[in-house]
Amino acid sequence: MGSELHAVLTIGHSNHSSDAFVKLLSGHEVEIVVDVRSTPYSRFNPQFDREQLEIDLKVHGIGYVFLGKELGARSNDPSHYESGRVQYARLAETDAFRQGIDRVVRGATEYRIVLMCSEGEPLACHRTLLVSRVLVDDCGIAVGHILPDGRLESYNEAVDRLLLITKRAENDLFLSRRERVAEAMDYQQQRVAYTQPRERRKEVLR
Repeated sequence: MGSELHAVLTIGHSNHSSDAFVKLLSGHEVEIVVDVRSTPYSRFNPQFDREQLEIDLKVHGIGYVFLGKELGARSNDPSHYESGRVQYARLAETDAFRQGIDRVVRGATEYRIVLMCSEGEPLACHRTLLVSRVLVDDCGIAVGHILPDGRLESYNEAVDRLLLITKRAENDLFLSRRERVAEAMDYQQQRVAYTQPRERRKEVLR
């Protein structure tokens, strides 16, 4: 351990077995898993339920920290939603989110950290569209995504893929790259961000 700032990694547990997941972590020398799921449980993959995961990781000398309340993609505050869909920009402005980011930044000076959510595809997850974006743009921290096959994709490489997917890769005379990235991020958020069930939306409006 030391005071050098390490790059922060991210990973989606997807439907990996416990052994395969640990192998991915070990292959990238991960020391601490930071769980950024709002609800740290999986209906179809119980090996990633919070308590079981913490036990399995400990066996392999890997630590576990839950920051889903601070850095999760869901909120109990109605003001963080628009038409039932959570707004990442509003989450990023909360004190809790900033406290979570501060903890990650501090932790990255001591440990090799990976932010974990459920989606295997980084571009389908708030860990990229929200948390990584803030770490890179606001904190100047390098971020890399561990892909399901074990390859490491940099944050910028993921952004380049997003620009291609959203047809914003080509230079625009009127928009800078930063503006094109912002548009692509906003577009992708509308596709993947958590949307409240209709029943819940009715409750909020009462």
